[in-house]
Amino acid sequence: MIKVYTAESAHRFDHGWLEGSHIFSFGEYYDPDNTVFGPMRVCNDDIIAPGRGFGAHPHSDMEIVSIILSGRLRHEDNLGNVAESSFGGIQRMSAGTGVIHTEHNPSKDEPVRLLQLWFMPAVRGLQPSYKAGKYLPEKLEGALLPVVSAEGSDEIVDIGQDMTIYLGRLRGGQDLRFEQKPGRRIFIYIIEGNVAVGGNKLSSGDSARIEEESAVQLAASEPAFVLLIDLP
Repeated sequence: MIKVYTAESAHRFDHGWLEGSHIFSFGEYYDPDNTVFGPMRVCNDDIIAPGRGFGAHPHSDMEIVSIILSGRLRHEDNLGNVAESSFGGIQRMSAGTGVIHTEHNPSKDEPVRLLQLWFMPAVRGLQPSYKAGKYLPEKLEGALLPVVSAEGSDEIVDIGQDMTIYLGRLRGGQDLRFEQKPGRRIFIYIIEGNVAVGGNKLSSGDSARIEEESAVQLAASEPAFVLLIDLP
């Protein structure tokens, strides 16, 4: 079963310093039929203005992943972690028993665009932790590259949930088949371009939630940038 959510159905917002869209219920936007997908809780496509950002605020028992698409994002927290990431960078914060952090755009003239993804942890009440990683953007070409997973590696950021986040750049006219174990879920978000997902045509800002399917076919009619998440 494939359920498509169009870009028009997302909650669009513009606060001046911050603009973007909420794919799930978040903050002031609440839809009781759109709160979770398996352990997935949030998918925000954000643009933060130069020199602006989120002040110190707390989190607990949440796996939070930031994927930087352009510009730079700076993270600081009360655990002593400080990091800046640009395109190719991944930041993962496991909030556990509690952490306070800030996120802001350190540039004076360039906005930062990022995807922020939240997931319920497999185990609650763990010690909080943070990790910043980086993948090679050229490895995205024509493939789905794992950038976050439960196991982690030197090139893949680990996370406290049984899941894998993939990014990929598909060539125009390319077909790509993704397979997973039965009984799992797939979330897809189109960052750029147009992609048919199981025969459903998706464009930039559209997403799909897939259940009861052990495989899905992606067909790009033009160059496209795609996020795919394998979830329990």
